Amino acid sequence: MEARPLPGRERADGDPSDRDTADRVRTDHVTADRTTQGRGSPHHAEPRSGVQATLSPMLSRLAEERATGVLTRERGVLYLVEGQVVHAESPATPGLDVLLTTRGALGSDGWWEAVSEAGAERRVGRFLVDSGRLTAGALELCHLGALYDAAFFTLGPSSGPARFRYGVAHWIGPVRPVSVDAVERETLRRRDLLHRIWPEPGTDTEPLVRTGRAVDASLPPRQLTVLDQVDGERTAADISLVLGRPGFHTLVDLRRLAAAGIVTTRPLTITSGPITSGPAESGPVASGPAEPGQAGAGQSGAAPTESGPVSSGAATSAVVSSGAVSSGAGGFRTPETPEPSLPSVSTVVAQAAEAAQASADPDIALLRRLRDALEAL
Repeated sequence: MEARPLPGRERADGDPSDRDTADRVRTDHVTADRTTQGRGSPHHAEPRSGVQATLSPMLSRLAEERATGVLTRERGVLYLVEGQVVHAESPATPGLDVLLTTRGALGSDGWWEAVSEAGAERRVGRFLVDSGRLTAGALELCHLGALYDAAFFTLGPSSGPARFRYGVAHWIGPVRPVSVDAVERETLRRRDLLHRIWPEPGTDTEPLVRTGRAVDASLPPRQLTVLDQVDGERTAADISLVLGRPGFHTLVDLRRLAAAGIVTTRPLTITSGPITSGPAESGPVASGPAEPGQAGAGQSGAAPTESGPVSSGAATSAVVSSGAVSSGAGGFRTPETPEPSLPSVSTVVAQAAEAAQASADPDIALLRRLRDALEAL
């Protein structure tokens, strides 16, 4: 059956002006008629007991007010019903549909039939059970695993804004609600586990490569399957999608492989090209308009005559005796172009001294000459 857009899958755009603002949405447009910002807000709630840290103050306040809707963060969304989490999604981990169909628990046709028949009424989960495609226990276990997995990524460190849209429901429908306290505790437990396995978080998001170290024969088959997907391009999220496995489980396997020295993040590639010499590549070296008594740069092989203060770039023109420098393949000089001769430092200083004596402002003339001479060297 042809896949079609899932009904009721609404996403809220971030608000760059305030990362902790809740906008009440009853129609298709966002109205800012109530905010939950700061301790002075009447909807502010004190931290709840039993939680080691507040991962999202906004989520805590929504739980206290028993809100219903969708919380959109940088790395995913959380759906709430009366202050409890009923569903979660994140691009960093496969969704419930992938977990069910990839592992063979449900056929793709059966999934899309359920979405087509019951998605508009937001009771896809109930339809799967009533039609006999899944048992209630199997659906609940798989849904809870997907919920905790997506919530882990959604509640991760974020630099973007968050927005809550009231009244939005997910098309999967009610399966098994989970308290915000339980979601936060599980998220913190998973963070601690990953840190104890391997403290470097780069393996979670960056492309991965093999180190070339020999693989131990006792490596578990689960890790071998993950290792087979490491190709220098895929990230942990890519591997999870290919294998149809929860994203957090893939992170655990990859961190263990990293701790064993088998996998690491791909090093940055610096593209090297021919070394250029600035204006010398592009033909004639321009030194600005020729002053009275001077030959135009690139028009004569002789160096311009100096009568008073020398304009910027004149010393460079004097150094290039032919007035032009051409480049061959790879940025190297062509055989036809003779290598320009550089005047000695003593000669340049002597010329600068003469220019300083002939100028009405010798200090400025001397500084200009020294600058141009150093640029020529």
